[in-house]
Amino acid sequence: MALEGKVVLVTGGSSGIGRAIAIAAARAGADVAITYRGNVEGAAETARDIAATGRRSLVVRADVSREADIDGVAVAVREQFGRVDAWINNAGADILTGKGATLSRLEKLDLLLAVDLRGTVLASWAAVDLMRAQGGGVIINTSWDHVTLGLEGENPILYSAAKGGIMSFSKSLAREVAPEIRVNILAPGFIDTAFGREEASTDWRRAVEARTPLGRWGTPEDVAKAAVFLASEEAAFMTGQMLMVNGGVVM
Repeated sequence: MALEGKVVLVTGGSSGIGRAIAIAAARAGADVAITYRGNVEGAAETARDIAATGRRSLVVRADVSREADIDGVAVAVREQFGRVDAWINNAGADILTGKGATLSRLEKLDLLLAVDLRGTVLASWAAVDLMRAQGGGVIINTSWDHVTLGLEGENPILYSAAKGGIMSFSKSLAREVAPEIRVNILAPGFIDTAFGREEASTDWRRAVEARTPLGRWGTPEDVAKAAVFLASEEAAFMTGQMLMVNGGVVM
Protein backbone atom coordinates (compact mmCIF):
# COMPACT_ATOMS: atom_id res chain seq x y z
CA MET A 1 0.00 0.00 0.00
CA ALA A 2 1.07 3.56 -0.73
CA LEU A 3 1.64 4.56 2.91
CA GLU A 4 2.49 1.18 4.44
CA GLY A 5 4.35 1.64 7.73
CA LYS A 6 4.05 5.44 7.69
CA VAL A 7 2.64 7.78 10.32
CA VAL A 8 0.29 10.50 9.09
CA LEU A 9 -1.09 13.43 11.08
CA VAL A 10 -4.22 15.23 9.87
CA THR A 11 -5.38 18.42 11.57
CA GLY A 12 -9.13 18.92 11.63
CA GLY A 13 -9.81 15.23 11.21
CA SER A 14 -13.22 15.04 12.86
CA SER A 15 -15.33 15.75 9.78
CA GLY A 16 -15.42 16.55 6.08
CA ILE A 17 -12.22 16.55 4.07
CA GLY A 18 -9.98 15.95 7.10
CA ARG A 19 -11.92 12.87 8.12
CA ALA A 20 -11.79 11.52 4.56
CA ILE A 21 -8.03 12.06 4.40
CA ALA A 22 -7.46 10.33 7.74
CA ILE A 23 -9.47 7.27 6.70
CA ALA A 24 -7.85 7.13 3.25
CA ALA A 25 -4.38 7.29 4.82
CA ALA A 26 -5.26 4.40 7.14
CA ARG A 27 -6.59 2.35 4.24
CA ALA A 28 -3.31 3.07 2.45
CA GLY A 29 -1.41 1.48 5.35
CA ALA A 30 -0.58 4.39 7.68
CA ASP A 31 -1.07 4.82 11.40
CA VAL A 32 -2.99 8.08 11.74
CA ALA A 33 -3.20 10.88 14.30
CA ILE A 34 -5.93 13.48 14.04
CA THR A 35 -6.69 16.73 15.80
CA TYR A 36 -10.06 18.24 16.53
CA ARG A 37 -11.20 21.39 18.33
CA GLY A 38 -14.83 20.88 19.36
CA ASN A 39 -16.36 17.91 17.54
CA VAL A 40 -15.66 15.14 20.05
CA GLU A 41 -18.17 12.73 18.52
CA GLY A 42 -16.80 13.23 15.02
CA ALA A 43 -13.24 12.66 16.20
CA ALA A 44 -14.25 9.45 17.95
CA GLU A 45 -16.03 8.27 14.80
CA THR A 46 -12.94 8.93 12.71
CA ALA A 47 -10.82 7.00 15.22
CA ARG A 48 -13.22 4.04 15.02
CA ASP A 49 -13.01 4.04 11.23
CA ILE A 50 -9.21 4.10 11.39
CA ALA A 51 -9.23 1.20 13.84
CA ALA A 52 -11.51 -0.74 11.49
CA THR A 53 -8.71 -0.75 8.91
CA GLY A 54 -6.36 -2.41 11.40
CA ARG A 55 -4.19 0.68 11.85
CA ARG A 56 -3.40 2.56 15.05
CA SER A 57 -4.96 5.95 15.77
CA LEU A 58 -4.38 8.91 18.07
CA VAL A 59 -6.85 11.72 18.77
CA VAL A 60 -5.62 15.04 20.16
CA ARG A 61 -7.76 18.05 21.03
CA ALA A 62 -6.13 21.24 19.75
CA ASP A 63 -6.85 24.78 18.66
CA VAL A 64 -4.36 25.10 15.82
CA SER A 65 -4.18 28.87 16.21
CA ARG A 66 -2.51 28.41 19.64
CA GLU A 67 1.22 27.66 19.68
CA ALA A 68 0.96 25.72 22.95
CA ASP A 69 -1.68 23.42 21.47
CA ILE A 70 0.41 22.75 18.37
CA ASP A 71 3.44 21.99 20.53
CA GLY A 72 1.27 19.58 22.49
CA VAL A 73 0.21 17.82 19.30
CA ALA A 74 3.83 17.35 18.26
CA VAL A 75 4.75 15.91 21.65
CA ALA A 76 1.76 13.56 21.68
CA VAL A 77 2.45 12.17 18.21
CA ARG A 78 6.16 11.73 18.92
CA GLU A 79 5.41 9.90 22.18
CA GLN A 80 2.77 7.65 20.60
CA PHE A 81 4.40 6.83 17.27
CA GLY A 82 8.00 8.05 17.48
CA ARG A 83 7.80 10.00 14.23
CA VAL A 84 5.54 11.76 11.71
CA ASP A 85 6.13 10.94 8.07
CA ALA A 86 3.38 13.19 6.66
CA TRP A 87 1.82 16.18 8.45
CA ILE A 88 -1.33 17.35 6.68
CA ASN A 89 -2.68 20.77 7.67
CA ASN A 90 -6.36 20.60 6.87
CA ALA A 91 -7.98 22.42 9.84
CA GLY A 92 -9.82 25.57 8.86
CA ALA A 93 -12.40 28.00 10.17
CA ASP A 94 -16.01 27.67 9.08
CA ILE A 95 -17.45 31.04 8.07
CA LEU A 96 -20.14 29.56 5.82
CA THR A 97 -22.37 27.58 8.18
CA GLY A 98 -23.66 27.80 11.74
CA LYS A 99 -22.34 30.51 14.02
CA GLY A 100 -19.53 31.39 11.61
CA ALA A 101 -21.99 32.54 8.97
CA THR A 102 -23.41 35.17 11.36
CA LEU A 103 -20.07 36.84 12.09
CA SER A 104 -19.22 40.30 10.83
CA ARG A 105 -16.81 40.73 7.94
CA LEU A 106 -13.98 41.69 10.29
CA GLU A 107 -14.72 38.80 12.65
CA LYS A 108 -14.61 36.36 9.74
CA LEU A 109 -11.30 37.79 8.58
CA ASP A 110 -9.75 37.54 12.04
CA LEU A 111 -10.96 33.95 12.39
CA LEU A 112 -9.61 32.84 9.01
CA LEU A 113 -6.26 34.49 9.59
CA ALA A 114 -5.96 32.93 13.04
CA VAL A 115 -7.04 29.40 12.21
CA ASP A 116 -6.26 28.86 8.54
CA LEU A 117 -3.15 30.99 8.03
CA ARG A 118 -1.55 31.28 11.48
CA GLY A 119 -2.54 27.69 12.29
CA THR A 120 -0.91 26.39 9.13
CA VAL A 121 2.28 28.36 9.78
CA LEU A 122 2.54 27.22 13.40
CA ALA A 123 1.84 23.60 12.53
CA SER A 124 4.29 23.65 9.63
CA TRP A 125 7.03 24.95 11.89
CA ALA A 126 6.31 22.17 14.38
CA ALA A 127 6.38 19.60 11.59
CA VAL A 128 9.70 20.91 10.31
CA ASP A 129 11.27 20.57 13.77
CA LEU A 130 10.07 16.97 14.05
CA MET A 131 11.07 16.01 10.54
CA ARG A 132 14.52 17.53 10.66
CA ALA A 133 15.21 15.54 13.82
CA GLN A 134 14.04 12.30 12.20
CA GLY A 135 15.69 12.86 8.83
CA GLY A 136 12.84 13.95 6.56
CA GLY A 137 9.13 13.93 5.87
CA VAL A 138 6.26 15.50 3.96
CA ILE A 139 4.13 18.54 4.77
CA ILE A 140 0.85 19.15 2.93
CA ASN A 141 -0.99 22.43 3.41
CA THR A 142 -4.52 23.20 2.28
CA SER A 143 -5.22 26.26 0.14
CA TRP A 144 -8.03 26.88 -2.36
CA ASP A 145 -8.13 26.64 -6.15
CA HIS A 146 -9.53 30.15 -6.68
CA VAL A 147 -6.54 31.92 -5.09
CA THR A 148 -4.95 31.82 -8.54
CA LEU A 149 -7.99 33.22 -10.34
CA GLY A 150 -10.08 35.25 -7.91
CA LEU A 151 -13.78 35.08 -7.14
CA GLU A 152 -16.23 37.85 -6.32
CA GLY A 153 -18.14 38.00 -3.05
CA GLU A 154 -17.38 38.81 0.58
CA ASN A 155 -16.55 35.28 1.69
CA PRO A 156 -14.38 34.43 -1.34
CA ILE A 157 -12.41 37.66 -0.82
CA LEU A 158 -11.79 36.71 2.80
CA TYR A 159 -10.81 33.16 1.87
CA SER A 160 -8.41 34.54 -0.72
CA ALA A 161 -6.56 36.51 1.95
CA ALA A 162 -6.01 33.45 4.15
CA LYS A 163 -5.69 30.70 1.58
CA GLY A 164 -3.50 32.81 -0.72
CA GLY A 165 -1.18 33.35 2.23
CA ILE A 166 -1.02 29.59 2.76
CA MET A 167 -0.07 29.05 -0.86
CA SER A 168 2.73 31.63 -0.80
CA PHE A 169 4.03 30.53 2.61
CA SER A 170 4.13 26.90 1.51
CA LYS A 171 6.12 27.62 -1.63
CA SER A 172 8.72 29.58 0.33
CA LEU A 173 8.84 26.90 3.03
CA ALA A 174 9.39 24.24 0.37
CA ARG A 175 12.56 26.03 -0.74
CA GLU A 176 13.73 26.51 2.83
CA VAL A 177 13.46 22.88 3.95
CA ALA A 178 14.42 21.00 0.77
CA PRO A 179 15.73 18.43 0.08
CA GLU A 180 15.02 16.64 3.38
CA ILE A 181 11.39 17.74 3.61
CA ARG A 182 8.86 18.08 0.80
CA VAL A 183 6.10 20.70 1.08
CA ASN A 184 3.13 20.65 -1.26
CA ILE A 185 -0.30 22.26 -1.38
CA LEU A 186 -3.78 20.81 -1.80
CA ALA A 187 -6.25 23.19 -3.46
CA PRO A 188 -9.81 21.86 -3.34
CA GLY A 189 -12.52 23.51 -5.37
CA PHE A 190 -16.27 23.08 -4.85
CA ILE A 191 -16.39 20.07 -2.52
CA ASP A 192 -19.63 18.59 -1.21
CA THR A 193 -19.12 19.17 2.52
CA ALA A 194 -21.51 20.76 5.02
CA PHE A 195 -21.99 23.99 3.07
CA GLY A 196 -22.70 22.25 -0.21
CA ARG A 197 -25.13 19.80 1.36
CA GLU A 198 -26.92 22.05 3.85
CA GLU A 199 -26.60 25.68 2.78
CA ALA A 200 -26.16 25.86 -0.99
CA SER A 201 -29.39 26.34 -2.88
CA THR A 202 -30.46 23.98 -5.65
CA ASP A 203 -29.82 26.73 -8.20
CA TRP A 204 -26.32 27.35 -6.83
CA ARG A 205 -25.50 23.64 -6.86
CA ARG A 206 -26.60 23.40 -10.48
CA ALA A 207 -24.61 26.51 -11.38
CA VAL A 208 -21.47 24.94 -9.92
CA GLU A 209 -22.08 21.75 -11.86
CA ALA A 210 -22.59 23.74 -15.05
CA ARG A 211 -19.29 25.63 -14.67
CA THR A 212 -17.34 22.45 -13.80
CA PRO A 213 -15.92 20.61 -16.83
CA LEU A 214 -16.33 17.25 -15.06
CA GLY A 215 -19.95 18.10 -14.37
CA ARG A 216 -20.27 17.56 -10.61
CA TRP A 217 -19.27 18.72 -7.16
CA GLY A 218 -16.18 17.08 -5.74
CA THR A 219 -16.30 14.77 -2.74
CA PRO A 220 -14.06 14.70 0.34
CA GLU A 221 -12.82 11.35 -0.95
CA ASP A 222 -11.61 13.01 -4.17
CA VAL A 223 -9.41 15.31 -2.08
CA ALA A 224 -8.31 12.45 0.16
CA LYS A 225 -6.97 10.46 -2.79
CA ALA A 226 -4.84 13.44 -3.83
CA ALA A 227 -3.56 13.85 -0.26
CA VAL A 228 -2.49 10.20 -0.09
CA PHE A 229 -0.66 10.60 -3.38
CA LEU A 230 1.22 13.69 -2.20
CA ALA A 231 2.13 11.95 1.08
CA SER A 232 3.46 8.87 -0.70
CA GLU A 233 6.74 8.07 -2.42
CA GLU A 234 4.89 8.29 -5.72
CA ALA A 235 5.20 12.09 -5.33
CA ALA A 236 8.87 11.91 -4.32
CA PHE A 237 9.97 14.42 -6.99
CA MET A 238 7.29 17.00 -6.17
CA THR A 239 7.77 19.95 -3.84
CA GLY A 240 6.40 23.48 -3.80
CA GLN A 241 3.52 22.42 -6.07
CA MET A 242 -0.20 23.10 -5.74
CA LEU A 243 -2.47 20.25 -6.75
CA MET A 244 -5.97 21.43 -7.65
CA VAL A 245 -8.80 18.99 -6.96
CA ASN A 246 -11.67 20.82 -8.57
CA GLY A 247 -13.05 19.08 -11.64
CA GLY A 248 -11.39 21.65 -13.88
CA VAL A 249 -13.15 24.82 -12.66
CA VAL A 250 -9.76 26.51 -12.37
CA MET A 251 -7.05 25.28 -14.72
